[in-house]
Amino acid sequence: MRKLPALSSSYVDEFSSDREYFPPKKCGVALMFLVMGLVLFGVIMLYSTTSSAAGASMLIKQVMWIGLGIITVTLINIVGYRAIIPYAKYLLILSWVLLVVARFCREINGAYRWIPLPGGVGNIQPSELAKIAVVMFLAYYIPKNQRQMKFSLKALFYPLSLCAVTMGLVILGKDLGTTILIAAIIWLMLIVSGVKLRYLIPPVTLLPLLFVGLKLFDKMRWARVTSFLNPEVYQKTIGYQLWFSLLALGSGSWTGLGFTKSRMKAQYLPEAHTDFILAIVGEELGFICLAILIIAYIGFLILSVFISVKAKDKEGMMLGFGASAMIALQAIINIGVVSGAFPTKGMPAPFISYGGSNIIVCLICAGLIISISNSPDRAQKSNVGTKLR
Repeated sequence: MRKLPALSSSYVDEFSSDREYFPPKKCGVALMFLVMGLVLFGVIMLYSTTSSAAGASMLIKQVMWIGLGIITVTLINIVGYRAIIPYAKYLLILSWVLLVVARFCREINGAYRWIPLPGGVGNIQPSELAKIAVVMFLAYYIPKNQRQMKFSLKALFYPLSLCAVTMGLVILGKDLGTTILIAAIIWLMLIVSGVKLRYLIPPVTLLPLLFVGLKLFDKMRWARVTSFLNPEVYQKTIGYQLWFSLLALGSGSWTGLGFTKSRMKAQYLPEAHTDFILAIVGEELGFICLAILIIAYIGFLILSVFISVKAKDKEGMMLGFGASAMIALQAIINIGVVSGAFPTKGMPAPFISYGGSNIIVCLICAGLIISISNSPDRAQKSNVGTKLR
C-alpha cells in the first residue's frame, strides 16, 4: 500500500525543516555573540582586578592572546573542522613533547605546568593543549571505529592507551585537577559514542582508590583536597584562598560593592585575576550578576549541545560534545571551587580568567562548535560539486 503524501518521510522532513525555528546556523551565531560577551566581560573584570602598572601589562597581554584566539577561530571556520581533526594525532604528540619540556622548566607553586616564552610575553601551559588534542583525537577516531568499540575491549585499548599517556604526562607535572578533567571528558565522550556501561563503570569504581592513595602517600595534597570541608580551620594556612573567596562573595551580597570597589583583590585574595576572578565578580557586582554569568554558561552548553546534535556527521557530533563538555566541566569546577563546594583547584573560569593558553583553547573550542554549525551537508556538498562539473 502506498503511503499518503502527508505521511511520507520526504514530506515530513521538508515540513520539519521549514518549521525549524532554531537551525544550527542561527545557534552558531547566537553562540558567537555569547562568547564575545563573555570575553568582553572577562576583559572588563581583568581591568578591575588589576589596577596597578603590572595589571596594565596583564591586560595588554590578555588582549593580545584574545586577538590571537580570534584569528585562530577565523581560520578554523574558513578551513572547516573536517579538514583539521585528521591531524589530531599529531597535535596530541605535540602536547606530549611540550608536557615533557615543561617538566624540565622552572617549578612554579610546586608544579611544572608552564613553558616560559622569550621576551617576557608569558607562558605556555601544555596541559591546555592536551585537553583539546584529546577531544579532537577521540572525535576523529571514535566514528571510524564505533561499531567495534561498542562490543570489544580490544578496540578501546588503542585510543585509551594514547589518552592514558597524555594523562600520565599531565600528572607528571603535578596537575591532578586537569588530569581528572581530561578523564571526565574521555568518559563522557565514550558514553555518547555508545560504549557499553559495563566497560565504563569499573574505572569509576576505582576512583576512591585515588583518594586512599593521596591520604596514605601524599598527606599534604590530601589536606589541601579536604580543607574545603572546614575552611575556617585552615583560613591561615592551606585554606586561605577559599576563606577569602567566601568572604568576598559574602560581602558582595545581592548587588555588590560596586565596580572596582573590591577590598579582597588588593591584599587578601591571591590569584584574584585568574582562578578566583568570579569571587571578585560576586564582591563587586553581587550575586545577581554572578547568577547571570552562570546562566550564560548554561546557555553556552545548551547551544553547543544543540549544534552537536544537529551536526551533519558523527565527527562533528563527537567534536561538539567533547568541546562542550570541556568548557562546561571547567566552568562547573571553577564555580564549585570559588563557592567552596569543591576542593580548591587551580581551574580558570572559561573566557573570563587571565591566562593566554586557557583563553586561546576556550576560543578554539567555541570556534570548532561554530564551524560545526556552519558546515554543509556532505551529500549536499558533493551534489553541488557534481553540478559544477
